[in-house]
Amino acid sequence: MILRDVLGTAYLLLPLLGGALAHGLCMKYGWLGFLARPMDAGARLAGEPLFGRSKTFRGPMMVAAGAAAVFALQRDLLHGVPAIAAVELVDYAELPAWLGAATGAAAELAELPNSFVKRRLRIEPGGTTRGPLALLFYLWDQLDLLLGYWLAFAVFVPVTPLRIAISAAIVGAIHPLLTLLGYLLKMRPTAR
Repeated sequence: MILRDVLGTAYLLLPLLGGALAHGLCMKYGWLGFLARPMDAGARLAGEPLFGRSKTFRGPMMVAAGAAAVFALQRDLLHGVPAIAAVELVDYAELPAWLGAATGAAAELAELPNSFVKRRLRIEPGGTTRGPLALLFYLWDQLDLLLGYWLAFAVFVPVTPLRIAISAAIVGAIHPLLTLLGYLLKMRPTAR
């Protein structure tokens, strides 16, 4: 049963890779530049940006599009493969087609509170802090997207402490590697 939760949770997270790839390609090649405007529109609170220049409209839209593409592949094609259907946490054929886009957008938007707090502490986009808050912000940077992702899926997929722990372990291990790879491939401006 635990192995099925591990495999099913990992499979559930795959649309995030599609979202990261779509957004990364847009950043690298400057695609959809008209969407690369800060979501806070330059608004400030106490002299600091609300979210900063790195939180643009393009992020949630492209993560939603990339996640939707991978989710559609899972739902409409891979679901027919018995070995894959056996690890699904729910029957993907019964999930609505729009769910992939919703989970991708929710994951990206879940990063906004982190950005808001970091701007209040005058931490630059992609930057970090030192001292006792460093570990807290590192973990928050790696895992914030899961809150939005699970909230969007929670209506359709039973959320358990084990599945949350599994997803945190997977994302906590893979997210820093993907971020570094994106930086090395010039798909993102920072290695964090």
